[in-house]
Amino acid sequence: MPREGPFQELCAPLVGLDGGMANPETFEVVRADGAVLRYCLYGPEGGYPVVSHNGTPSSRWKWPALVESMGRSGFRHLVYDRPGYGGSTRRAGRTVVDAVEDVRALVDAQGWERFAVSGGSGGAPHALACAALLGDRISACVVISGVKPAEEGTAAPEEAKLREQVAAVAAEIMGGIEEGAPELPGGPGPAARDDPEAMARLRVTFTDSTDGWVDDSVALARPWGFELSKIKVPVGLWRGTSDANIPSEDADYLLEHIPGVQGHVFTGGHLPAPAVYEEIYDWLKGQVAG
Repeated sequence: MPREGPFQELCAPLVGLDGGMANPETFEVVRADGAVLRYCLYGPEGGYPVVSHNGTPSSRWKWPALVESMGRSGFRHLVYDRPGYGGSTRRAGRTVVDAVEDVRALVDAQGWERFAVSGGSGGAPHALACAALLGDRISACVVISGVKPAEEGTAAPEEAKLREQVAAVAAEIMGGIEEGAPELPGGPGPAARDDPEAMARLRVTFTDSTDGWVDDSVALARPWGFELSKIKVPVGLWRGTSDANIPSEDADYLLEHIPGVQGHVFTGGHLPAPAVYEEIYDWLKGQVAG
């Protein structure tokens, strides 16, 4: 059960956010500085806790196949919206390492002393930051299709131009949805426009605000604020054989610089199939069993 402390948790669903649909209830933690972090919980109550860091862009509401996989995993997954996404208070100029204090607020509100972290794509650096700096509380870290740090001397993108680029990508994706595309770009499935729950997930990611997407992009292009060499917890890294989003060099870099990392390859692209998630959760069970 959540515990009292310097953070306030609203344990009832936030009225109006979920639209009366089957997307899971939304909860909030309010940090001591007044910033709000919104999140959802998946999987059985009492399951071993895992804090999940979304890709860029993504939200706390996950698509059905992943929800089913999380439910079968036996873990209790906390999936939160980083600042600027989904109603979590924007923090302009945030860095990757700022996620550490957000996660501390979230897990303290739950009363979780020890937990695992996972992160996919743009969420992977945020999970790795927790593994590096909350190591006494982290049992293991999962990285899926993760990105490497920007090269030294790389200039962070200019926000106004970045907003134009992000808006164009979002408009293209939502244009495809209007024409009958499935929820996951390039993936199988029925037309998302006919599914109110899918449309709610798409709107919160691509329509309501692009602040989180923009701020992620800037943060990932800057120094992350921690050293990968400081990670001492078990890390499992998964990469797809045909990932069109992340170059294979990114995974190679992480495999070279994270101490003791265990590399895994799955057949597929950027997003793993449900069977791959089963493999990931099996690996994680082995790490947290002790």
